[in-house]
Amino acid sequence: MSRADGPSLLAELPDGLPIGDGWVPAAGADEVHFPYDGSLVGRAPVGDAAAATRAVDAALAVRDEVGRLPSHVRRAALMGAHQAIASRREDVEHLLVLETGKPLVDCRVEVDRTLLTLQTAAEEVARLHGETVPLDLLPSGDGLLGFWVRKPIGVVVGIAGFNYPLLLAAHKLAPSLAAGCPVIAKPAPQTPLATLWLAHVLREALAEAGGPRAAVQLVTGGPDVGVALTTDRRIGAVSFTGSAEVGHRIARDAAPTKVLLELGSNAALLVAQDADVEAAADAVVRGGYYASGQACISVQRVIVVDAVREELLEALSGRLDQIVVGDPRDASTRVSALIDERSRVRVQTWLDDAVTAGATVISGGSTADGIVAPTVLLDVPDGQAVWDEEVFGPVVAVRSVPDLDAAIAVANASRYGLHASVYTASLSTAFAAIDRLEVGGVVVNDVPGFRSDVMPYGGVKDSGAGREGPRFAMEELTVTRMAVIRPTTTKD
Repeated sequence: MSRADGPSLLAELPDGLPIGDGWVPAAGADEVHFPYDGSLVGRAPVGDAAAATRAVDAALAVRDEVGRLPSHVRRAALMGAHQAIASRREDVEHLLVLETGKPLVDCRVEVDRTLLTLQTAAEEVARLHGETVPLDLLPSGDGLLGFWVRKPIGVVVGIAGFNYPLLLAAHKLAPSLAAGCPVIAKPAPQTPLATLWLAHVLREALAEAGGPRAAVQLVTGGPDVGVALTTDRRIGAVSFTGSAEVGHRIARDAAPTKVLLELGSNAALLVAQDADVEAAADAVVRGGYYASGQACISVQRVIVVDAVREELLEALSGRLDQIVVGDPRDASTRVSALIDERSRVRVQTWLDDAVTAGATVISGGSTADGIVAPTVLLDVPDGQAVWDEEVFGPVVAVRSVPDLDAAIAVANASRYGLHASVYTASLSTAFAAIDRLEVGGVVVNDVPGFRSDVMPYGGVKDSGAGREGPRFAMEELTVTRMAVIRPTTTKD
């Protein structure tokens, strides 16, 4: 593994790809560049479809062994990886900044959340259990004993997005191993390095605890690798985080294999008439621009009741100039370069299209030094991508409506439904939002981007299917097996 000066973790990685019990040569290699200034971060191995098939073969070879691993081995492996990250957290943060271009403050949060995910998965190993069933509710069940247990679903393929490469990979790897499933990770082509290191330390921790390294594997590469992994009928489940377009294609191509999808969104923040408008304005800025807007539950649509529209716009105007834009290595930076030039061009094009269609730029709206400025648009018409689709950039669109009913209707008039939030001082409004918003999670008086990694997380409609969070992912990655026992038999 060659590297540029800086990310010391890369020097610890063997050459090649972690497949089977060792590392195998990769078909090729590719450079990873720092999105902020284009400098070289390192060179990463690039796999191919043959490597993907080899990984599936290796996973199937240890499937039964992994499914029978004692709970203490699975728990020890997860906590070993936790310790490895905790002991090197500054190096991990540094690598994440360089690889993703994401501000340091967000990379620190990513490491915190990854640690919690590993620890929680380790704890959930002890809570993976079944129940007894009263079979004698009908006379035919008299004398029968019934219970069910959970069994691993089989080999899991986990495909993660580029925006949180360490955390998203942890949400694939940790629950799979905790549930007794061999897992093959595929990181995003733009951000393979942190995920490679995570797989490496988890494999080493697994071996130290007494398990096979082949329980955790990783194959890098492009769509050919993804297709080879997800369409192999020998796997038990696919867990994918990424765009709706790609997720829907995976679901179609992988059928009848179980597919868990954590897809995109255009999260709405509703501001009711009785809201604390200053707090709502803080939330728009805090929730709209973290990770440079490259988060699937960042604030994208702000739907404000007419009565407080002007107050909210005034509050926002006083906060936008305080957003620090620049080098993501600086702890004060909040917005920096997007992952690549293609993303920057797409976001800027969407902004220009919205303005042409009649939207008003309140702040930002342009690109300087390769960075899309934190932007607020007003009155974006329906049919514009910055309102209808997932921007994945530092863009917030504000629209006013007559009342709360209209706000909920506008929020629901989207093909997405991951998270939404509402600012209000009223319990009745809060519960109306919880009851009526068509999303996987409703947050009251905080950003829609709030996510604790222990809670069930996922969406409805085009935002996906299934739930993440170690406990809930483990349920998704196991199947119930019913046992029916007649303790005694009677001869005729």
